[in-house]
Amino acid sequence: MTVVEARGHIPVLPAEVVTGLEPGPGKLYIDATLGGGGHAMLLLERGATVIGLDQDPMVIARYAGKPPAGLSVVQANFRDMEAATAALLDGRPPDGVLFDLGVSSFQLDTAERGFSFHADAPLDMRMGSSGPTAAEVLENLDVEELAEALYRYGDERHSRRIARAIISARDAGALTGTVALSEVIRRAYPGGHARGIHPARRSFQALRILVNDELGALRNGLAAATRLLPPGGRLAVISFQSLEDRIVKQTLRGDPAWRPLSKRPVTPSELEQLENPRSRSAKLRVAERTGAASQPPSVPDDDA
Repeated sequence: MTVVEARGHIPVLPAEVVTGLEPGPGKLYIDATLGGGGHAMLLLERGATVIGLDQDPMVIARYAGKPPAGLSVVQANFRDMEAATAALLDGRPPDGVLFDLGVSSFQLDTAERGFSFHADAPLDMRMGSSGPTAAEVLENLDVEELAEALYRYGDERHSRRIARAIISARDAGALTGTVALSEVIRRAYPGGHARGIHPARRSFQALRILVNDELGALRNGLAAATRLLPPGGRLAVISFQSLEDRIVKQTLRGDPAWRPLSKRPVTPSELEQLENPRSRSAKLRVAERTGAASQPPSVPDDDA
């Protein structure tokens, strides 16, 4: 995979990530969410070397055979960052760590992965290749558990009504795929719409977060980055929804091991949002590792 090929993937906030991480010759970075490789290529172009992690075997396969010079690719969830990078780091601390959270464009555009409600596919939603699928998760939830997940992870105010409809459809054997689930949600939603937002969007987000334990993985990944980075090391995190950003903000503001480099998150310019609509909800937070011991703040499990 070449730099030119990687540019088919549009990285979010590219200039801002480069400014925050300050890559250069001789520096070493961990891209904890390699995906299409856009951010990794920006670091490589400035002379840095990069260890790229991704739990998705389809992403890893894109780099098989001949990854760009300076890029090492490892299949792993970033919650396992320390073990996954130990051999490649060989005792050397990285100069920076980058997280680009959420589902990737590559995963959204691959219909059979089950992330999109626009194209029919099995109810999978796994970012990796292990663990239960969305269909299997739904098989083991009751109405109360599902309603709580939809509300907590999707901020869905009609969560109980939607949960009852989904469980009823499941019991009737009607959850045959993503389109069937989307239609169940649409019919359950008051008026069949959500003020310009597709009625299934929040519920699909909630199921994806639940299936992949995304918030638990984020907490573990941030803790791993805190342990790996030396004083002066940089951390850059791009989040796309409030639950993720809240965890990042509380970690960077509440742990003396970090010095946030700005009071507010960096957001895409109007031009970037026009050119890359998927960047619209992005927030970038950058912090520098201090010499203080980590004392992570208490972040409630429900992220309330």
